[in-house]
Amino acid sequence: MVNAYDVPASKLIVALTERVKKLPELEVPEWAHYVKTGSHAERPPQQPDWWYVRAASLLRKLYFRAPLGLTEFETAYGGSKAVAYNPKHQRDAGSSANRRILKQLEVAALVKKTPKGRVLTPKGAALLDNLSKEIFKKLSAENPAITRYGLVIVVRGRDYRWRKGLR
Repeated sequence: MVNAYDVPASKLIVALTERVKKLPELEVPEWAHYVKTGSHAERPPQQPDWWYVRAASLLRKLYFRAPLGLTEFETAYGGSKAVAYNPKHQRDAGSSANRRILKQLEVAALVKKTPKGRVLTPKGAALLDNLSKEIFKKLSAENPAITRYGLVIVVRGRDYRWRKGLR
């Protein structure tokens, strides 16, 4: 069975972004176009649909590493900031956007809150699995060897291993 482990993250996030845009529960607030994503950022995101991309990325992170709290998301989406002449320091991302997106995903029944953090619901995991299956079919149509053999494809320095029937 093909799941999110078997497809490249970039392709999964793009496909998941398109699917998340269709959810009526996810609404971009007015302030989202003007705010920075953290103290490390110099400007607001330049991508017009960054809210949906972040939602897709949050879903993927929850698929791999659940349960996760807001602190883990702040660290993951943070960055480095130069402080005067001193060496750069890690700055956490702002939690407001992540919290708002997670609350919207909870309303859409894709994420649920537990005492240890947020986790994907079976509906959310099924969404990622089905999208992964569609992406894998497209990739295997482009390169039929993927479906037969364990094949390593290197994309931007990372290798993606596909194995038929192991998961």
